[in-house]
Amino acid sequence: MRIDRLELDFFRNYVHAEADFAPDVNVIYGDNAQGKTNLLEAVAYLSGLSHRARYDRELIQFGVDRAFLRGEVFSRQRDFILEAELQRGARKILRSNGVKLKNTAELSGIFQSVLFCPEDLYLIREGAAARRKFLDDCICQLRPRYAQALADYKRLHEHKTRILRDSEEKPSLLDTLDEFSLGMAKAGAVLIHYRAHFIKRLCQTAPAIHSDFSGRREQLALRYETVSTVTDPQASPAELLPQLLQHQETHRAAEIASRQCLSGPHKDDLLVDIDGNPAKQFASQGQTRTAALSLKLAAREIFQQDTGEYPVLLLDDVLSELDPRRQAFVLNRIQGGQVFITCCEDDRLDQMLGGKVFRVVNGSIR
Repeated sequence: MRIDRLELDFFRNYVHAEADFAPDVNVIYGDNAQGKTNLLEAVAYLSGLSHRARYDRELIQFGVDRAFLRGEVFSRQRDFILEAELQRGARKILRSNGVKLKNTAELSGIFQSVLFCPEDLYLIREGAAARRKFLDDCICQLRPRYAQALADYKRLHEHKTRILRDSEEKPSLLDTLDEFSLGMAKAGAVLIHYRAHFIKRLCQTAPAIHSDFSGRREQLALRYETVSTVTDPQASPAELLPQLLQHQETHRAAEIASRQCLSGPHKDDLLVDIDGNPAKQFASQGQTRTAALSLKLAAREIFQQDTGEYPVLLLDDVLSELDPRRQAFVLNRIQGGQVFITCCEDDRLDQMLGGKVFRVVNGSIR
């Protein structure tokens, strides 16, 4: 799997840009705030990810009404032309080989990527939301049903939150509460099912990577924490639904009193232990970075197992945040697929084998 060519119009700080990429390593360097991360963000967007923008309008250059992305992609032994047209005040338009797509989940079904940025080095120390996002980004690209369930759950959660928030002034709103709770439980059962199975696969992959990374001195363990009434997260959504409804019912009065959604997988967490201790509280900075890297590299391995191809790996200024030993480990583990690496200087380029080097200056790719 690879992206051979990328064209951008009015995307972030790029008025217009074109680049042809190598099938293995692509190094993008330049000073800060020139557009290196924006370039990786464009590649990620064509795989259905948007890691920095909550809304598509944030990706459109200031002063214009639309942005355009076009990528020539090779995936599943076929050539694809993926296009995304972003418009202020209107729905985005996505196409594959000229055929209109319904949503970003269909993009993910064609082209996948794994992104690792400096913020991810703190994945272990962050709150549960950061680890849920890691799970969501990975599973959405592998399982279209999960992506749809996640979109449904977020929409229903927002509606239910508004009902609870406004119910003090308009008590009649509570008449619709059970309807939204049922919808959340149905979508939530799908989320829990797929999260549990993905974490099971992480448990089979990440500890070995972490062990190699730490010179076999540390043992990584992962656990899934979800709604307390769920007895087996890997059960079918049909089996999980009544357990979620049970939890909702016991929390109904508390939700109305607090005017918050207290029940559901929007509070899930991926718990990480190192040598039997919670990494969030007890791991050193080096250990947390090693664990975060192990999770990302494990996700890459799972993608390859599922699709038969490595996803495109996007490393956004990560090497500069790592000590030489960890840098060497990462460079050794990324063989076999297309990789994009951004950095501020080009003094590490002699470590890269083959590939192409690009310099980004003020939204221009050279």
